[in-house]
Amino acid sequence: MSDLKRKRNVLNVKQKLEILQKLENGESASPDTEDVLNEGNTTSHSAALQSAETLLDYMGQRGFDYGDITAVRKICVDIRQEMNKQQKQRRITEFLKQ
Repeated sequence: MSDLKRKRNVLNVKQKLEILQKLENGESASPDTEDVLNEGNTTSHSAALQSAETLLDYMGQRGFDYGDITAVRKICVDIRQEMNKQQKQRRITEFLKQ
């Protein structure tokens, strides 16, 4: 059994106050909370994409079935789309803060 530890995402005081203020104003704070808790996922998306691309290289070298390679390519596309979606959301948020 390995000694893997789960990374805990904890809100800092400023983030907690911002979320509480939104709740007091009757706004939904769940998207903000989710964004804060998922901040580290950008790195994991990049790591996942890199791993999937490495897998594609390996599959190409080993002569895997075209259908299998296509499935992994689809995963790469999905990861890129999610990364682009999150980047667009961050840009909009930053624009609105100005």
